[in-house]
Amino acid sequence: MKDLFSVLIIEDDFRVADIHRQYVEKTAGFAVQYIAKSRREALDYLENSETIPDIFLLDLYIPDVEGMDLFWKIRHSYHEADIIIVTAEKEVKSIQEALRGGVFDYIVKPVGEERFSQTLLKYKEYWSILHSKKEMEQGDIDALFGFHRVPDSSARVDAALPKGIDSLTLDKIHRVFTTTEMDGITAVELSSELGISRSTARRYLEYLVSLKMVKTKLIYGTVGRPERRYIICETYEQNH
Repeated sequence: MKDLFSVLIIEDDFRVADIHRQYVEKTAGFAVQYIAKSRREALDYLENSETIPDIFLLDLYIPDVEGMDLFWKIRHSYHEADIIIVTAEKEVKSIQEALRGGVFDYIVKPVGEERFSQTLLKYKEYWSILHSKKEMEQGDIDALFGFHRVPDSSARVDAALPKGIDSLTLDKIHRVFTTTEMDGITAVELSSELGISRSTARRYLEYLVSLKMVKTKLIYGTVGRPERRYIICETYEQNH
């Protein structure tokens, strides 16, 4: 698993760029490599840089750029990198062109921290699947391409879930429970495993406890408060 993904932000509004920088740096496993405020600055940096970023965060409204020109320049010249568009542009023509160009995600401004972090965590999982083996079965390919599909049934499932709980994260937590050899997991361990905050990890775990899918056990150590471990219930494991 790759430890750190580098991000190049191309955004002419320095205030927005700084907000996006903060979002990136709050997400475990990601770091901002550079911030460019124009097409020329971005291309000059890339031409003189020894390393190409893993991800471009690209705004479409840049003063010295016309339409999708910079997007296609990056796609053709730096095809080993992935592109996430973050823009106020909502015209279907631009969205369709971005999809045809293989954009990883298309986010409309203004974007909140949760949505921003969600796409980065999706990217991390996408990269992990892509580099997990030399050949893939159809199920692996379906999972990989699922990151670029318009949500259907999962969106309806998410609509029925409480606020702050989504099906994608629940699936990740289930995989952690079913693949770990430990006797349960703590919120701190889950936070580290998924790259999410401790409070988020605890919220999901307590949600599963409320559904009787997970149970808790207190482990008493020699010092400090007892440790709260979450253990998957057998009935839930058998049904999944």
